[in-house]
Amino acid sequence: MKFKGLQFLVSTAAAIIFCSYILYETGEKRPTSTSEIDRTKDKVLLDVLVKSIENSHFQPKLLNDQFSEDVYSLYLKRLDYNKRFLLSSDVEKLSEYQTKIDDQIKAGNYVFFDLTNELLKERVSEVKEFYQDILDNPFDFSSNETIELDEEKRDFQKNKKDLKSFWHKSLKYEALTRIHDMERKQEKASEENDTLTILSFDEMEAKARKNMRKSNDRFFDRMEKWTRDDLKEIYLNSIVGVYGPHTGYFPPKDKENFDISMSGQLEGIGAQLQERDGFIRVSSIVPGSPSYLQGELEEGDLILKVAQEGKPAVDISDTRIDEAVKLIRGKKGTKVILTIKKFSGLIQDITIVRDVVVLEETYAKSAIIENGGVRIGYIKLPKFYADFNKSGGRSAADDVKAEINKLKSEKVDGIVLDLRGNGGGSLRDAIEMTGHFIEQGPVVQVKGRYTPAEIMKDNDRSVEYDGPLVVMLNQFSASASEILAAAIQDYDRGIILGSASSFGKGTVQRFFELDRYLTASSSQYRPLGAVKITTQKFYRINGDATQLKGVESDIIVPTKYAYFDMGEKEQEFVMPWDEIKAVEHIKWIPKYDEKDVVSKSQKRMGENKLFQNIDENAKTLKTQTDETIVSLNYESFSSNQAMLDAQDDAYDKSLKDQAVQLDVKNLQVDINSFEADSVKTEINEKWLKNLRKDVTLEEAVLVIKDMKS
Repeated sequence: MKFKGLQFLVSTAAAIIFCSYILYETGEKRPTSTSEIDRTKDKVLLDVLVKSIENSHFQPKLLNDQFSEDVYSLYLKRLDYNKRFLLSSDVEKLSEYQTKIDDQIKAGNYVFFDLTNELLKERVSEVKEFYQDILDNPFDFSSNETIELDEEKRDFQKNKKDLKSFWHKSLKYEALTRIHDMERKQEKASEENDTLTILSFDEMEAKARKNMRKSNDRFFDRMEKWTRDDLKEIYLNSIVGVYGPHTGYFPPKDKENFDISMSGQLEGIGAQLQERDGFIRVSSIVPGSPSYLQGELEEGDLILKVAQEGKPAVDISDTRIDEAVKLIRGKKGTKVILTIKKFSGLIQDITIVRDVVVLEETYAKSAIIENGGVRIGYIKLPKFYADFNKSGGRSAADDVKAEINKLKSEKVDGIVLDLRGNGGGSLRDAIEMTGHFIEQGPVVQVKGRYTPAEIMKDNDRSVEYDGPLVVMLNQFSASASEILAAAIQDYDRGIILGSASSFGKGTVQRFFELDRYLTASSSQYRPLGAVKITTQKFYRINGDATQLKGVESDIIVPTKYAYFDMGEKEQEFVMPWDEIKAVEHIKWIPKYDEKDVVSKSQKRMGENKLFQNIDENAKTLKTQTDETIVSLNYESFSSNQAMLDAQDDAYDKSLKDQAVQLDVKNLQVDINSFEADSVKTEINEKWLKNLRKDVTLEEAVLVIKDMKS
């Protein structure tokens, strides 16, 4: 199959394509002192950074007062999102610059930034004395104090007295969670060992404060070691962040870390993390990784603390993501204990054994599902992988084609293509894979800022599979997944089943090395790092953007996160949805009545108690998440956690009691590939076990049966 134009890498982590077309020359007398060099380098960096975005971004912004206000707001959030350091008087002082940042960017100065740097250092020094003071004395958990955990609902404290009071509450809450965790572990351990030494509540409280002191000592030690460059990175990323959530500045060391993470060679837990609102949040789970195989860590979980086996936990609130990653990474075979907070507010520990990613688990694989005399083929595709270096590696399109042919040889009556959790990857493979199910024609439109929409086509007339097809999506299906699903929907080639909509990332990013913008005479300012810029946008062949809206399912299935804003829409400064001219295409003529199939599915799900429970749990989860005021009374807190535990257990029990039992088995041709490998056998058995109780997959199978009848 041939394609015109560039071969794009479509995913949440964008293509690394290096471009250069801006030359920078200061035109000033070369500075002689180190401080002058640093100041001039700062000016050069700011100028190059903004100009590169202005010249390359799909939708650049005017450097005006509105831009300044947006930068101010974003930077203040990122600088002290938890409102644990700055006073309202500090914010009032900083607000004088609210409409002046654009002027400072144009002038290449950092007056506003330097003021924030000074203020933050001063407050950090003061707060350091607060926590040492507070942790010297036992907490009183009998009072009816409460704390607001949603930073958006809190104001900055008015004075130092109020700030110390807030820190007292904050540390008290942390102590509360630690004591409760110790108590639960102690109860569980005592059931297994009747000679265990039981700590009293006071002893646990003292131990909690001792560990908190160590944790805060480390935290403030890190804070005090922050350099001007560390804070400058936050400031510069606030400037570029106004252009959208996928545009970002990478200093030299961070770009190096990004390249390492893209190579997939690091040993760890296999979870992609993002720093958001002062917390480290799990954005996705890497297929085949320790987290994926362990099964308890989920997208959306907040990681509050990290502990190495046998050592005290380290609080990672307000911690830079690179520092958090250092704590989580480790050698193969070692254990890391994560204290995580679920959407419901439930706080729990998860132990993960570090390992390398099992590569086979990132590749497409298939199974057979028997149901009432009908054989359904199931293909799981965790990501759209490709061999970009053309070194003989595997590609998603080729592998899915092979799985289709294996299923055809098994004479399946329909195919379910599972793209749930698939964050994207190779556009080339998304187009080729679409071609497996249609004769030929346009698949997606790609539009740049200066160029008309380019129509990316499948030119291969052959069709690998022409039977009933269901594509499964969820809120974490993004980019290339959305392109394939949208094309299948636009051609009426199959039915999309899953969450109300997919992730909604319809943009392309590229990396630009900033050093390449410098002339030989300004090379002394290297290295400057890189910038990731949104350069293009995707549009369906019906003209709609996939951006923001994603792909809306034909059949909406109840999911755990149904009542949450998830995906692109929850980001700040997202690019809007829009539409362009549709592209002519010949629709598939289905052998079934789609309205009838959808109606039957909706009726079936409405009567399904398991789906009813999932929907009720989703509503409860949303209600719990919206309740952000927490009691600091130990009995009340403990009672609430017990209630959350009970609800969690009851929900799990309902899933088990009403669990489906799908007849899922491996293809005979695949069994030999893992039969002699105990690790692969174990992974395969776990995979089959999860599929057998997957109620959404069961509904997809029943939809295929309706399409066939």
